[in-house]
Amino acid sequence: MTGTLGRRGFIGAAAALGAAALAGPLAPLAQAQPAARSAARRPDSIATPAGFQPEGIAVSARGVLYTGSLIDGSIYRADLATGAGRIITTGQGPMSVGLKLDTYGRLLVAGGASGQIRVVHAGDGRVLATHQAATGSTFVNDVTVGCGGAWFTDSFNDVLHFLPAGRDLAGPGAAPRTLALGGEWTPTPPGGKYWGSNGIERTPDGRALLVVHDTAQALFRVDPRTGAATRTVLDGGSVANGDGLLLHGRTLYVVRNWAYAIDVFMLSADGLRARFVRQITDPRFDEPTTAAVHGGRLHVVNAAFDSDWSDPATASTIVSCPL
Repeated sequence: MTGTLGRRGFIGAAAALGAAALAGPLAPLAQAQPAARSAARRPDSIATPAGFQPEGIAVSARGVLYTGSLIDGSIYRADLATGAGRIITTGQGPMSVGLKLDTYGRLLVAGGASGQIRVVHAGDGRVLATHQAATGSTFVNDVTVGCGGAWFTDSFNDVLHFLPAGRDLAGPGAAPRTLALGGEWTPTPPGGKYWGSNGIERTPDGRALLVVHDTAQALFRVDPRTGAATRTVLDGGSVANGDGLLLHGRTLYVVRNWAYAIDVFMLSADGLRARFVRQITDPRFDEPTTAAVHGGRLHVVNAAFDSDWSDPATASTIVSCPL
């Protein structure tokens, strides 16, 4: 999620809505279907519930999709094979922005303006732990898993929040730590009026992190030991309005929300060079924010920032398109 005046206005509205009730859970989630199911029968669009504004995405190896609501933090789970889904975590106020699955079947959820990081059971939606990563002017925005744990961006502060990998993410040793960003990193003006770090991924070699900077309109490679950032050299293309990042092999997909497009790059192994390959556009994109790959398709979340989310009947979609 990146910020313009309109999106900052949305954040305030979302906070005011707080724990607004959703229309209720949908029908039970369908069981995962056999791998032999024809891809032609899979839906190319999944509607999220009314009053649920999606932003982040995670997809399991079995094709189960998860997304969180910017309105009240609820978590929605759906089957990519059938489109059937239900809310597994009913939100209690703090928004859910980026989220990823870890190796223990847990969702690691960025809590936006609350400064929280939540650990959620991907099966039944139980909140297993809540960590206060930051206070004051903060926006914990997106997350990737790798380089020893989970790394979260903070769009209003020049830091990454790190949650160590491990089975126990609720004990005393599981508190998040903060890593300051330096080197070539472009400082973000304080006060929450400008957006810095947003989407985050690993480099193809797995040794470092890639972070897109909204205000600087640049991509950076970040050393997870020191926080030293080096600007990635782009050979064509753009990361302006860059929101979610998705790495698939050595291919990087940059979801550009207000550009209504996804720019595709081929990365060097260390993430220091990115060659533009092509741009993906689709008339169904509605301020796309994040994406995931499954079944040879790209699954893209529409946050629909311009929609009237004060209307409880407003809904959005997650659409699929070719890689």
